Amino acid sequence: MRDKVLRKLYRIFPFELRGDCSVPPVRDDIKVSCVINFYGRLSTLEGILWSLAQQDFPRESFEVILVEDRGGSAEGRALADSFSSRLPLVYAPLDKQYGCMGYSRNFGLFRSRGEFILFLDDDTVILQQDFLSTLELLFRKNPHADALVPHGHASFSCRQDRYAFHDPYFMTSRCTAYRRTVLQKLGGFMSHFVGQEDVEFVTRFTIADKKAVTTDALHYYHPPLLVPDTRKPRAVGFSFFGLMGRYPFPIWLLLLANCARHAPLWLVPVRRFREQGRFGIGFLHGVIDGILGSKEQVYG
Repeated sequence: MRDKVLRKLYRIFPFELRGDCSVPPVRDDIKVSCVINFYGRLSTLEGILWSLAQQDFPRESFEVILVEDRGGSAEGRALADSFSSRLPLVYAPLDKQYGCMGYSRNFGLFRSRGEFILFLDDDTVILQQDFLSTLELLFRKNPHADALVPHGHASFSCRQDRYAFHDPYFMTSRCTAYRRTVLQKLGGFMSHFVGQEDVEFVTRFTIADKKAVTTDALHYYHPPLLVPDTRKPRAVGFSFFGLMGRYPFPIWLLLLANCARHAPLWLVPVRRFREQGRFGIGFLHGVIDGILGSKEQVYG
């Protein structure tokens, strides 16, 4: 329903759908580029790198782009160097706009060479050794698919104070693959976004009537939504406020309403709902920050 409303509004209020990245063409016959953005949390990053090192996919056919925030670190570079003999790996320390995931994703995307781009979080867990080969095969079998969305599962759910909710087919940069052609057409991400840059991108993806295919042949694990405070959601809300002027006002309002829709759930005494509700409340605070002319919210 939301997809139809978005596309109908776009026909009434058309606007530029391109993001901020000039995506280069496929190069060097690379099939899959895995783009991972990180800072700190090297133990979790090491886990996804080991998973990629054990893939049955030909080494000459894929690459791993590691983008480290805040200009990089000696520890991050050392970890990348330690995997250089096991993986076709590119280490790319971020040069500016630290903390902005939109710019960071674009930074890795611009340096990628593959026909298909797989965005991964540093705390994503992949257990299938045929993940990349299956991903390429599914794209070949589905020539009209612009994106592939694997089945997501909650990880860390057995640890104290964690819960097991996970939206199985949430179209997110935790683990979603795109054809390079659609990323070129839509211009990647909005660089100023601190978080949920993937939600904004999927909005333009949907308006452009692109096709995402969900698949149960690919699986990944990721921690559920955890919102210990409102710093990050306020920064995200401020980022969405920054779309005013780029998006037509009715579409901008619809997007804000969609992102904040869970705010009332904070009153429900169920862990899943309270986490979603806290995010919605923080998001609204961030939008209000923007309306009141506050400086951008930054989270660590």
